[in-house]
Amino acid sequence: MPTDLLPDLTTAYPVSDDDVAAYRTNGHVRLSQVATRDEAAAYRVPVAAAVERLRTETRPLEARDSYGMAFLQVMNLWRHDEAVARFVMASRFAGVAAQLLGVPRVRVYHDQALFKEPGGGYTPWHQDAMYWPLDGSRCLTMWMPLVDITPAHGGLAFASGSHVDGPLSDIGISDASEEHFDRLLPERGLVVDEPVAMRAGDASFHSGWTVHKALSNTSTQMREVMTVIWFADGLSVLEPANPAQANDLASWLPGLAPGDLAASAANPVIPATAVPS
Repeated sequence: MPTDLLPDLTTAYPVSDDDVAAYRTNGHVRLSQVATRDEAAAYRVPVAAAVERLRTETRPLEARDSYGMAFLQVMNLWRHDEAVARFVMASRFAGVAAQLLGVPRVRVYHDQALFKEPGGGYTPWHQDAMYWPLDGSRCLTMWMPLVDITPAHGGLAFASGSHVDGPLSDIGISDASEEHFDRLLPERGLVVDEPVAMRAGDASFHSGWTVHKALSNTSTQMREVMTVIWFADGLSVLEPANPAQANDLASWLPGLAPGDLAASAANPVIPATAVPS
């Protein structure tokens, strides 16, 4: 489909007060049909094509470590594909992000396709903001399947309320992070919100500090998920707390240094579409 015939995704999505309250209390919220099934199906085509074109992981599953078995990960597709950029820059999605964060505008941090192959392993417990030189409490991720999925495809689980205390580990995504959070979550009395079936175009939104994981893909179908990460406009770059954050600073905030306004050319501000009051 030519890019100009793709859905424009500019109509507003009605985020309720209950949705906002759930996000802020639990650190995550699932929303129905943030994109319609038809819209998700239309964008599935260029996203899947870009993943196939840009992927660098070609080893069989059995030759990979736990991180490599978790998914085919391709980042910042919007910088390489005009059709995917139309999805990532959608004012509808940015409007949801801004309302959940309680800010007037958000900026793109980066996008990533997370395709979990049939037989693909679990994604260990982790906190995204461990990788980000930004205030993780003012960042969030949209996780949207482009196909209908069940938990067996590799659904996402969240530790509700785990975002409140900020960083709970300095361990990257690995078997070690899984073991760490398997111990920590019961100690803190945190309840796990288990994966649910999701239709293409449904989406979850979670805070940068929310502990989460994904199940293995025990189905025969590829789990095709597209994610977008935003942060509140006006944030400053933080001093990297670990090598991963130093790498992210160079990769996703190019040309910036600690203390700078997080506003590189790679982090466009998105005019949010909001429901009129």
